[in-house]
Amino acid sequence: MSTNLAQQLREGTTKAHSMAENVSFVKSFLGGVVDKKSYRRLVANLFFVYTALEEEIEKNKNHFVVQSIYFPELNRTLSLKQDLEYYYGSNWHEQVCPSLATKMYVNRIRDISINQPELLIAHAYTRYMGDLSGGQILKKIAQTAMNLSSNDGTAFYNFHNIKDDKRFKLIYRQALDNAPIDQMQIEQIIAEANIAFNLNMKVFQELNSNFIKIMGMLLLSAITSLRKKII
Repeated sequence: MSTNLAQQLREGTTKAHSMAENVSFVKSFLGGVVDKKSYRRLVANLFFVYTALEEEIEKNKNHFVVQSIYFPELNRTLSLKQDLEYYYGSNWHEQVCPSLATKMYVNRIRDISINQPELLIAHAYTRYMGDLSGGQILKKIAQTAMNLSSNDGTAFYNFHNIKDDKRFKLIYRQALDNAPIDQMQIEQIIAEANIAFNLNMKVFQELNSNFIKIMGMLLLSAITSLRKKII
């Protein structure tokens, strides 16, 4: 019997989704304004989030609910490692660490994995469906804004093991709808998905703060340079 979880998740997270999209960093990104330093920090933060998510899903792949959405072809950790090597070099692992908001995000994933593994569905849905739905658009924006060639620095957006995005998303939604859960669990998963969007928003807000600082420094540098020319 179908629970219609996919639609309930979409409808139940509409407000949180909209709020996350309206964080200044995200709006700037969608508008084609992408700072490379801020973007590589985003890649680093996502690496820690996806590492936690994919490790915990793997640990719980035989859980009667989690197994419904066990799709290793979605995994992003290896792709993010490729991007980190591009942005930071071969010793990237010595240069990156999770931000405060990212630590909160990771801790949440680790915690529910132990106490309520079925809630991992909420985090998988929030991240992977967004990646599949808007990934190619974001990839093109990043390539144009940062003048990237080919797939350099954008491996994160490439799902090589998924040949048909639309068909896969249909399969994924069907898997959500067929998950063996009751109404109380559905409500808990929707609530957790809203928490996931909020955690994503906090990560973006941190990046926005860094972006503003960088733009301020660039503006100050430009003003100083202009003054020197005038003098």
